[in-house]
Amino acid sequence: MVTQPKYPALAVDAACSGNPGVLEFRGVVADTGTEVFRRGPFMQGTNNIGEFLALVLGLAYLKKYNLPWTLYTDSVTALAWVREKKCKSKISWNADNQELFFMVRKAEEWLRQNTWTTEIKKWETTLWGEIPADFGRK
Repeated sequence: MVTQPKYPALAVDAACSGNPGVLEFRGVVADTGTEVFRRGPFMQGTNNIGEFLALVLGLAYLKKYNLPWTLYTDSVTALAWVREKKCKSKISWNADNQELFFMVRKAEEWLRQNTWTTEIKKWETTLWGEIPADFGRK
């Protein structure tokens, strides 16, 4: 049983007001809370899309800077989509969320064209509390 997070680590999370709604996502250094990236707001997004994009951006960030850190997400869906290298959202793509659509396609392409050694783990919210990248809007 995992009793505590493994550091150093990057934690990612998304927040969406509505479904679909206004979406943003970010990544933070898990043990300090230092934000290393933030994207949004985007119109007509979903939390799952944000979690997926945050996870892919986290992988790219750790690879770019050659950081052998653990990457945490609290999203089982995003973990599955990254494993499958495909965002399986059923959202209707339209002019309001075209920017998100292009980001999703770019993220899928990055997953297909890259390899990584980053350990991706599920953040154990029941044991550790909210993920450090949480937006605190619940």
